[in-house]
Parts: sequence; structure tokens; C-alpha cells
Amino acid sequence: MTAIQFLRHSIITACFLLTVESAFAANVKITPLGSHDGEFCKFDRAMLLQDPDGTRILYDAGRTVAGANDVRLGKVDVILVSHMHGDHVGDRHLKTVNAGSCDKPDIVVSALPNTNSVNIALAKKARIITGSEMPKFFANKLETLGGDASKSQLVRFGGSTRINGVTIASVPAVHSNGIAGAMIGGELGHMLDTAGLTAYAGPPTGYILTFSNGLVVYLSGDTGITAEQDTVVRGHYDAKLAVINIGNTFTTGPKEAAYVINELIKPASVIPSHANQASTKNGKLIAETNADIFSKASQVPVHLPLSGHTMEFDKAGNCITGC
Repeated sequence: MTAIQFLRHSIITACFLLTVESAFAANVKITPLGSHDGEFCKFDRAMLLQDPDGTRILYDAGRTVAGANDVRLGKVDVILVSHMHGDHVGDRHLKTVNAGSCDKPDIVVSALPNTNSVNIALAKKARIITGSEMPKFFANKLETLGGDASKSQLVRFGGSTRINGVTIASVPAVHSNGIAGAMIGGELGHMLDTAGLTAYAGPPTGYILTFSNGLVVYLSGDTGITAEQDTVVRGHYDAKLAVINIGNTFTTGPKEAAYVINELIKPASVIPSHANQASTKNGKLIAETNADIFSKASQVPVHLPLSGHTMEFDKAGNCITGC
């Protein structure tokens, strides 16, 4: 083999390896951050979604991310908050992962009046992106705590914002969204709690994330069945992967959530969330739980959000590894 032939062969080989590496790296990585390793537990809401370009988005940190020093977090670029209820924004949280039981996680650390989401944003220098009237609340919190108020950014229904390779849009959710007095603090917070009222935060939101590999993901937040799940989430955005709440009573029930998936959104895959009970034991579904009922009713593949287990999805919404 001549020097020129060797060089040509080396270039072709390098290009092939780069193509293979690029194709592998083009998957979106999703890692649930629940209360107990390898399980799907009562308060599990939080997920880390990573774009192929490395952008990392934390969705609803809630009570199972063990504060800003949780080693599972790593780099965080964006924090999404669907609404202001404590189990999503984080009124308290675990001291350590695996504390308590799957059905009764030991969420003993108070994050009030800051919230877990704000504390994480400050520590990671991350943006908080929310819809409705929530950005002003977070901007004030950040500024009061010595952070950058401009890190709290708005994306209202009908619009979008882009962070590196990820486009973030908000979509309607049907739920409540009051700010508890304890999150406000001071005399006003005390008066609200005494009166049994919450502060106005606008409507709750869901999110549509469009990743750089083309994958479109719907994050439902806490919602019931909405017409927009058909007209907007499927009709306009054509979401291929859905993360949907299944907890019943407080959110969409498992059978209702299955209807949304089967008849309205029709994605390629779905990840259940917000089950409000211990749903697995040793990583296996517990019979007759909300997650079990939903999994049996869904007509598309259901991928359980087992804490700490990273799943990878291609642009079509198919799980490639980790499921």
C-alpha cells in the first residue's frame, strides 16, 4: 500500500467512525431522578433530558432531587416548572437518595421559601423557563437571593424559545396553579395561609421540546384531558414521545391518560409520571397500580421511569437503549 493509498484509507475509516459515533450520539437521553434507585415511586416527577449537543434540561425537580448538591444532577442548563405545587416546584426534598421507602420517601428537608427549583437554578447558574405569570415570581426569588433575575424567562402558549439546539414551547394544561403562602413568606404569605388562599400564578403549563435530532417530546405537567392534546400536541407539533401524568384524583387517571395517548396524541412511545404511589418493586411493575393499569391500556410502548436508569430515544420516538 502506497502512502497515498494509506492516507486515503485512513480518511475513509475516520469518516466512517465519525458517522457511526454521530449517529449514536444523535439520541436524546432521558434520566428519571426519583426517590429510590431503580424504582418508580410515589413522588417521582423529576427528569433530566439531554440533547445530543449536551444541553441538559431538568423537568419538575420536585421533592426527589436531593437539593442542589444531588450528585445525579451534573450540569443543568435549563429548569422547567410546569406549575407551582410543592411536589413539582419543590417545597421540600430528600436529604439523601433512597431515604425512606418507595411509598413513603423521607422528604424531610424544607426548601421554603426558596423552593428546590430556585436553589438548583442558583447553584447551577441555570435558566428557569416557565409560562403564564410564573417568571416574575422566579425572577424575584433569584434576585433576592443574589442571583440573576434575567435567568427567569417566559415562554407563553403559541410561542417558543431556543436554548442551544433545543426549542422549548409551552402548551395548555388544565389544573390549578396557586403559589402557597409559605413560598412567599413574610406577612403576605402568612395572611394567605391564614385565609386558606394561594397567590395567582396564571394557568399551569405543559411543554413541547424539539431536540436537535428532530425528536419532539410532550411534557404534560399536571393536566386532565384537553382538546389541545389533539389539535396542538399531535396536530401541530406531532410529538413522538410523551411524558404523561397518571396519578388520578389530583391529575389524569391511568385510563384517561391511556385515552390521551391512544386517541389524541398517538406518539411512538410514552413514559408515565406522577403515579402517586409505589409503582414498582425491584424494578418490576406492581399489579393493579396506576402504572400497571396504564401500561395495559396503552397501545404504544410504555417505558417506566426507573430512577437513575438512562433511556435513549431516536428522532422517531423509539427507545434505542435503556428501556
